[in-house]
Amino acid sequence: MAGMKILLVGSGGREHALADAILASPLTGKLFVAPGSDALSDIATCVDLAADDVEGLARFAREMAIDLTVVGPEVPLVLGIGDRFAGLGLRLFGPSKAAAQLEGSKVFAKTLLRKYHIPTADHRVFTDPRHAELWVSEQQGGWPCVLKADGLAAGKGVVVAEDPKEALEAIERIMVRREFGEAGARLVLEECLVGDEISVLAVSDGRTLCTLEPARDHKRAFDGDAGPNTGGMGACSPSPVWTPELEADVEARILVPTLHALNREKIDFRGVLYAGLMLTREGPKVLEFNVRFGDPEAQVIVPRLRTDFVELALKTCEGRLEELGDLDFSPEVALTVILASGGYPGPCKTGRRIEGLDEARQVPGVRLHHAGTRREEGRWLTNGGRVLGVTALASSMEEARHRAYQAVGRIRFEGMHCRRDIGVHKAVDWAPP
Repeated sequence: MAGMKILLVGSGGREHALADAILASPLTGKLFVAPGSDALSDIATCVDLAADDVEGLARFAREMAIDLTVVGPEVPLVLGIGDRFAGLGLRLFGPSKAAAQLEGSKVFAKTLLRKYHIPTADHRVFTDPRHAELWVSEQQGGWPCVLKADGLAAGKGVVVAEDPKEALEAIERIMVRREFGEAGARLVLEECLVGDEISVLAVSDGRTLCTLEPARDHKRAFDGDAGPNTGGMGACSPSPVWTPELEADVEARILVPTLHALNREKIDFRGVLYAGLMLTREGPKVLEFNVRFGDPEAQVIVPRLRTDFVELALKTCEGRLEELGDLDFSPEVALTVILASGGYPGPCKTGRRIEGLDEARQVPGVRLHHAGTRREEGRWLTNGGRVLGVTALASSMEEARHRAYQAVGRIRFEGMHCRRDIGVHKAVDWAPP
């Protein structure tokens, strides 16, 4: 199917990485991106349609005879873009609305995990803030604990409370003040797992499952995993704790049972199953599920993928993933540092001039993924909380870190903030299988 017309939905750094992979495929003829960005307009044709405009995207795909649509962000998947495209006979790489509940509702995900005995943290669900406050007030121990808004909150609806005071404040923010909107209508309160965190992604066509190389995300805003949760301040791949034995254990105890659980619930899953895991002393446990490539995990996983991405997406859509065989990844290490605006993940000013991009690209093995930028009169300006992803590939983690931070040092904008410990692994007491 050479010369395919492909539509990519989204506009951030993840989509920038996916666009590079799509354009590298000999199957690609023309790439459209909706809504895209000024950076993506340099390599693809941008379409003035919002990522959550399901009807508009479906109409465009039908009128333009799009051969394949790849969805980057979670919102259109939760809104049911997969069902709408399937109803029109259009290929879309991404799960149905029912399957997207794995990410769209933490209550749904936790209920599924508990029902099918898939390892995860103990939890409780609250729909009334008074009941949640009463439960917290009655606890004599068990701190810290984790409070999560049920719905989508752009990676920010999670609070780790060190004591009852912080837990009560989080309940107020999530359920009463509704800082995350209707995502806070229900609250999941769960035990705080301890161990090494790892992101394991797999592609499934509903029957066959192909596990990707894992990544290590860095969600907290500041060095040493301090500060509030963010959408992600950096990532590296592969994880230094990943082994063939651990991969087999994660597949056997988590990924395959989750796919079987969905099938038992008569939910067909086609797309990316992303499991955020904690490697505890009792073994791997699920922290969360996503149903798409992570951001910034995509920026370190996708550049290492040697298998044709478009072929992978096509075979997933068509239920022919078993024909692909094992996925091929580069032995190189990839590391991404996110450059954020001052104040992120809180309110931050935009429109700051960005300098040094050309100089940063001169560092060997470095590529830049634009997340929140815009171009004005030939100059790049900040246009969001997470501004740029600086990704470096090298033969070792140490060299990848060196290259990434060398490039970071060449980029400047007012208020620029980044973590300085991306890729630094701290040994944690956990039990390998």
